[in-house]
Amino acid sequence: MRNLKKQDKEIYQATMGELKRQQEGMELIASENYVSEAVLEALGSVFTNKYSEGYPGRRYYGGQKYTDAVESLAISRAKKLFGAEHVNVQPLSGAPANMIAYMATLSPGDKVLGMDLSHGGHLTHGHPVTLAAQIYKFERYKTKADGLVDYEELEKMAKEFQPKLILAGFSAYTRQLDYAKFASIAKKVGAITMIDVAHIAGLIAGKVIPSPVPYFDIVTTTTHKTLRGPRGGMIMCKRKYASAIDKAAFPGFQGGPHENNIAAKAVAFGEALKPDFKKYARQILKNAKVLEKELRKYNFKIMFGGTDNHMLLVDVFSSKGVTGKEAEKALDEVGITLNKNVIPDDPRGPMDPSGIRVGVPAVTTRGMKEKEMKKIAGWINQTLENSHDKKTLQKIKKEVMIFCKSFPIYSSIK
Repeated sequence: MRNLKKQDKEIYQATMGELKRQQEGMELIASENYVSEAVLEALGSVFTNKYSEGYPGRRYYGGQKYTDAVESLAISRAKKLFGAEHVNVQPLSGAPANMIAYMATLSPGDKVLGMDLSHGGHLTHGHPVTLAAQIYKFERYKTKADGLVDYEELEKMAKEFQPKLILAGFSAYTRQLDYAKFASIAKKVGAITMIDVAHIAGLIAGKVIPSPVPYFDIVTTTTHKTLRGPRGGMIMCKRKYASAIDKAAFPGFQGGPHENNIAAKAVAFGEALKPDFKKYARQILKNAKVLEKELRKYNFKIMFGGTDNHMLLVDVFSSKGVTGKEAEKALDEVGITLNKNVIPDDPRGPMDPSGIRVGVPAVTTRGMKEKEMKKIAGWINQTLENSHDKKTLQKIKKEVMIFCKSFPIYSSIK
């Protein structure tokens, strides 16, 4: 980073400060990960200079020989990775990918049945504050007392509401969805099926959880999180919807795609096709289960009855008497980064909820395994039980820093 250091010291210092924070602390935010240095290089490549509206072989500007090559590689690798009939790699992130999918299949005022945010859904799945909810009519389903999706209630709601689109997927739900039941319910009411796999795409690619691709008409995802690529989005669909998806992406919703980002996606997809990625995905599941078991030992209340994926939703308010906001702040002070999160039907507000969301993809990327998960659970418990004891927090922070330095990242960046 010698050029950045020479030209813009403020941005250089902020960049190195963030690098130091990542190296000396641990990321337990379920939606975060560390990309490879090859992905970083592609993301910072000369492709950032190029406009390329349209699609490979059908661009509006000239000079597209290499952008076409890169985007075609990203598409072919994604198809191979997920077994998808059609792939669009141009969405800038997950929320735009979902909006593009809605635009491709719905008209203003059409009905959508999606998962309630407080029960693990996502803002873009119909929360009233979003643009999508102002354009389309959403109804939201919930989980049962045991933490599982209530498919009987879902079918009842679908028959009464008659949605044009039934939407699955989540941002804080921790159990395996029954894809066949979603498809069956949608068939009974004549609805299109869509699933947002932003959180679990890497687990699907790694073949450690079932794939929804055969069951759903449209599959949207981010390319970061468990997939370990650059921050971006992607849409996979049945061939029937290919033209509508592509037209909704461009020119419907976006202009020029970010080809440097698409190059980085292609690199990440190539990495995910290698055998090592399957080992990584398996380790994520192992780590999450160990962390769940260890947190239970410390009397933490685990939501949804446990985890089948890469994250846990924990009710810290009833477990330890601290709010999600207080827990996030205390853990941040010791170098453990995670996020506050609402729990099902949370009596507290979203800015100071009852829970926290804990994810293991990033620490797994660093090489941490079951033994390390036990240490992490202990630090989380110790921090929250001593959240107002500055001396104890300082002691934990030193331990965390020493621990993290033994799992280095980006050692070549200076």
